[in-house]
Amino acid sequence: MDSTSDAATTADGDPIVDTGTTTTPPVDTGPPVDAGGGTPIGTPHEGGEFHLGPVDLDETKWHNACAPGTKYATAVRKAEGLLLAGLWNGIPNVANYCDACISVKTAKGKSAILRVVTYGDTTPNSIDVSPEAYALLDSGEYPRKMTWSFAECPATGNVMYEFQTGSSEWWTSLWVRNARLPLAKVEVKSKNHTAYVALTRGSDGTLTDGGGFGKGPFTLRLTSVDGKVLEETFDWPAAGIAGQFLTGKANL
Repeated sequence: MDSTSDAATTADGDPIVDTGTTTTPPVDTGPPVDAGGGTPIGTPHEGGEFHLGPVDLDETKWHNACAPGTKYATAVRKAEGLLLAGLWNGIPNVANYCDACISVKTAKGKSAILRVVTYGDTTPNSIDVSPEAYALLDSGEYPRKMTWSFAECPATGNVMYEFQTGSSEWWTSLWVRNARLPLAKVEVKSKNHTAYVALTRGSDGTLTDGGGFGKGPFTLRLTSVDGKVLEETFDWPAAGIAGQFLTGKANL
């Protein structure tokens, strides 16, 4: 479900993230505001531009690479908001940054914290953004030069764990949503794993245990790119793990 298709353009010639086609009725995701956060992490990505994607949670033009086929869940939409971005797919291991935040600063002095929901073909270090993000960043300039860095996200609640509909005790796969920091790795300790083992990141941002957690309580350990650690333990749902949406008790 990644968006590594050939580059496309908007009506004014801007590159966009092309990931497929679907539409759904709009969902109330709250006001498009910056709720804090924004501490830069890592080396700035320079030399790119920002473009009106369009990137949106309703996927009015293209599918978001970090979303399931059923699109982002309502609870995630409300937590992560409307200030969205799509990254250049030339970034190494770009799918690792699904649901991470970036801090964008334009050459004209405007800034915003945006949530990554997709990636695809654009010019090096350029980003595609949602209409709400574009409204905050645009000063009418062209080219729309900017610099961005990975960043701490706004505080919008606890981490959420969205399991794929095909998950079971024999094959277990999930998305980690709403983490405040970009993740370096996610590990599990469970019935099938007496010690922590790392989950494998997919091109759609999923984290998968190909042999499954086993049926029983499990602990997920999240490690951020700057070394912070969060451990959360869950009981195995009575209805099974397929399609479960579990909310943790904390955040990074």
